[in-house]
Amino acid sequence: MEQLPVEVIGNILSHLKAARDVVIASATCKKWRFACCKHLHTLSFSSNDWPVYRDLTTTRLEILITQTILQISGLQSLSILMEDVDEFSASAVIAWLMYTRESLRQLFYNVKTMPNVNILEICGRHKLEILDLSHNSIVGVEPNYQRFPCLKSLSLSYVTISALDLNLLVSACPRIEALELVNPEIAMSDGQVTVELSSSTLKSVYVEAISLDKFVLEADGIECLYLKDCALEDFELIGKGTLKNFRIDDVSVIHLDIGEIVDNLESVDISNFTIIWPKFYQMISRSSNLKRLRLWDVMFDDEDEVVDLETIATCFPHLSHLSLSYDVRDGVLHYGLLGSSHLENVVVLELGWTVINDLFSQWVEGLLKLCPILKKLVIHGIVSEAKTDEECKMLANFTTSMIELMRRYTDVDPHFKFE
Repeated sequence: MEQLPVEVIGNILSHLKAARDVVIASATCKKWRFACCKHLHTLSFSSNDWPVYRDLTTTRLEILITQTILQISGLQSLSILMEDVDEFSASAVIAWLMYTRESLRQLFYNVKTMPNVNILEICGRHKLEILDLSHNSIVGVEPNYQRFPCLKSLSLSYVTISALDLNLLVSACPRIEALELVNPEIAMSDGQVTVELSSSTLKSVYVEAISLDKFVLEADGIECLYLKDCALEDFELIGKGTLKNFRIDDVSVIHLDIGEIVDNLESVDISNFTIIWPKFYQMISRSSNLKRLRLWDVMFDDEDEVVDLETIATCFPHLSHLSLSYDVRDGVLHYGLLGSSHLENVVVLELGWTVINDLFSQWVEGLLKLCPILKKLVIHGIVSEAKTDEECKMLANFTTSMIELMRRYTDVDPHFKFE
């Protein structure tokens, strides 16, 4: 260990990340202390790393963080995550950021201060590549001054911001590739909550727990779009057909438009969603390169709608991973085994139920016959703690039928997951 260059020691300490662990490790000898001061590039202060942080007074904690940061030069990644700690003084936080901003590449910031600290004003026009803000207020974005020329990833969680400032902030990041919005508080205008974002460099967008009247996303190069736990009246994606991965989970939306050109779609994941199948199918039916399709706990707007495996097999010939949840309503089985087309390239099949019945095993067997090169079968099931005699019997019959079935499909690796 004595022969290690100080640069290597600094890299080792950086992998520890947590400030407490770094300080303890750097106390080994003078060489390690020097490596910590001159070659440490990653440091994290998190109340989750060390519970003692919560027991310290805010003043004592400010002094501790200040003493640690001011001993280190050239920090590239700084995390200050103190969500469940009382408010810090704005002057202390500003001092930390002013000291590190010249070399900082990554900032993860979740600190309550009084008054609010303007992160954009302090860190703008520098070298930040990743900015993760939580529980912060952003007011009056000035793109010419608060510009982030190197920023590639922006995450805003529980942030208060207007729709205009949000768009201005995105436009102030000319190299942005990834955007995350988690439960933002968007200011209203004219009685409506409308967000319009435009970026030619965005590749990945994740939106969670947002409620809007209208959301328009213009992103010519977008590849991944994930909407989760959102309430939207109108969502529109304007792009050039670069979207590869599209995912919706527990979203309420009246009008959904992901563009007319979806030829590059490779993965579609829809769960906990009420869907107008003809419209949605019309959107994705031209995605002949689709490799992964997941339809889980999907409600159909029209009770008579049925999605059959013939349609899926015909339209998505390159499908290799298929996930379906068993659903029978009024005696009608969605994802029915109609037609004669096979799922020629499916190697992973995930099936599940919310309410099991005797037909489930037959459905599984029918799907296995449609997948000639299947390698892996995963079955997800919900089993209530308080089971009636009928449910116990049905589960026993299912288990027996699955054992007999898998004896005939020895090339398939079965996995059973019950909740």
